Amino acid sequence: MSAPKTVLVTGGSRGIGAAVVKRFALEDWRVIFTYVANDAAAAKVADESGARAIKGDVGSEADILALFRTLDDEHIYVDAVVNNAGITGPKRRMDEATWDTVMDVLRVNVAGSVAMCREAVKRMSTAHGGRGGAIVNISSTATLQGSPNQWVDYAGSKGAIDIITKGLAREVGEEGIRVNAVAPGYTMTDMSREGDIAGRFESFRHEVPLGRIGTVEEVAAGIYWLCSDEASYITGCVLPVAGGRV
Repeated sequence: MSAPKTVLVTGGSRGIGAAVVKRFALEDWRVIFTYVANDAAAAKVADESGARAIKGDVGSEADILALFRTLDDEHIYVDAVVNNAGITGPKRRMDEATWDTVMDVLRVNVAGSVAMCREAVKRMSTAHGGRGGAIVNISSTATLQGSPNQWVDYAGSKGAIDIITKGLAREVGEEGIRVNAVAPGYTMTDMSREGDIAGRFESFRHEVPLGRIGTVEEVAAGIYWLCSDEASYITGCVLPVAGGRV
């Protein structure tokens, strides 16, 4: 019997990340996830799924390097990486955005995802002696209209993720690595509750052909599929899990 595959999920202590951790665990993958600060939430997800939690900030290159150094020291090969960790910052118009808030969003959502991809490629790529693997980045359907009056700079960071995903897929496709992204639509997460998505849904229900808000489990299913062998001929894709809102 072959050893189970291993997935590394960033931001796995709540929301979509926690659902991703639980989905992979149900599929008998070994799951390792990162979290920044909420020890209790991370411990709960780890207990429920049998996953391993490692504390670290994806917005810190030093923490990312330490994470991969730990895995290297333990001879853990990561077959899939899910770059889920991301932040929006407070709701704001562009003329209210502060430098610090914008830089925080770009640091975590863009620079952190790039650094995670870089370290994954160094280990997965057949050009570096790896055996291949899958990377799934988390985009957003906020890229469709730019999230005006809320998070224009956040939407821009997710637009960058789309381009990075497509470019990296072309760069490492012949080295055994598939790179895709999932773009959630209106999904009931902690982030959507902060934006009162449920409370305002009737005003934009017409945007969603399926007529409802999605669940984190539905997003996790799309992410899992892209990492699985069933998606073996798919790379450079940005998969909307958005109830038809594309």
